Amino acid sequence: MDQLIIQGQHSLSGSVKISGAKNAVLPIMTAALMAEGESIITRVPDLRDTRTMIKLMEIVGARCSFKDNHLKIDASTVNNPEAPYDLVKTMRASFYVLGPLLARFGTVKVSLPGGCAWGPRPVDFHLKGLEKLGAKITLNSGYILAEAKRLKGAKINFEFPSVGATGNIAMAAVTAEGTTVIENAAREPEIVQLCKYLNQMGALISGIGTSRIIIDGVESLHSANIDVIPDRIEAGTFLMAGALLGKITLTDVNPDHLDSVLLKLKEAGSSIETTSNSITIEPGHLKAVDMSTAVYPGFATDLQAQWIALMSLAKGSSMATDTVYHDRFSHTPELNRLGANIKVENNTAFIRGVKELVGAPVMSTDIRASASLIIAGLVARGTTIVSRIYHIDRGYERIEEKFEALGAKIFRDKTSG
Repeated sequence: MDQLIIQGQHSLSGSVKISGAKNAVLPIMTAALMAEGESIITRVPDLRDTRTMIKLMEIVGARCSFKDNHLKIDASTVNNPEAPYDLVKTMRASFYVLGPLLARFGTVKVSLPGGCAWGPRPVDFHLKGLEKLGAKITLNSGYILAEAKRLKGAKINFEFPSVGATGNIAMAAVTAEGTTVIENAAREPEIVQLCKYLNQMGALISGIGTSRIIIDGVESLHSANIDVIPDRIEAGTFLMAGALLGKITLTDVNPDHLDSVLLKLKEAGSSIETTSNSITIEPGHLKAVDMSTAVYPGFATDLQAQWIALMSLAKGSSMATDTVYHDRFSHTPELNRLGANIKVENNTAFIRGVKELVGAPVMSTDIRASASLIIAGLVARGTTIVSRIYHIDRGYERIEEKFEALGAKIFRDKTSG
């Protein structure tokens, strides 16, 4: 398995181009399965997860062509509405095929999802929502079978604004008979783009970007093209590295998607300037600041690990509470191996800032934990070796090359293991 070798304490400068958003493109790819014809998606990040989704789409019968961040999907030949365990176990987002394939074919068979090792992410919201739309759901040998001749509009009220369930139910409902209302819907930019894309395909969705989405069912959708939004999680990761290591500019980014993160970084002492599509960050005297994650527009849980890495070097003590996923702290023992002083109780990390981190071998446990270890390794004295980096490749496009272009001493060792 590949490793990242990082020589720490090299300052960063220059600019970095932010890739398309992983969490936006995956549901968009599955939405393209709902219409016959060819759809073109641009600014598709070249990640393990996008390539896994392409494999899944080819298994269900779509013809795909992926080159230079352009993805062509011809869904005319889709004929096998089944998502097998071998693929779904590696990536939970595979579950996004459930709604679109059920809507198009009236039947779909999807393995229960796998993915990152941390914490349970139940699919109950997806299944209960589909049942309200009239689907018959059965569970057999680890597979979910959903059936419905035609779904019917319904009122669905989520207990928690689940991004995945909002996306799946929205895709299922756009061709349902009648009107569907999703209350307490997720408001994330990735859901906003998915709904806008569905409208481009001929859907009738209103309330986009609010917690109440109204969907008037249509008979069918047509293919459409779309350019993926910038990845706000990748952007946040580079911002936190810049807050520690030097003035950098992020390009091809949407600052409006990062309001809560930018406020916290300013509170922690960084200087930040924005344009409509760029963010420049310059480090200041790093102060300890408390943070709680929340659903959008709050501070993203996908940036919690990176924030803890940042706060481990801040002056003073701080708390980081994750209200979204209560047990997402597998990165803290690894950060402590580098000299951080972090204790976790329930869903809160208590961080006492230290003067420096010292390089050591550490191990990735999930996508965002990997990013926090890279940030810590970049600022640590000496050499840090990050293993199991297949996690980082699931969610970040050539992250070591981007950091190297900013002045970091980081390279991928392909000879290990």
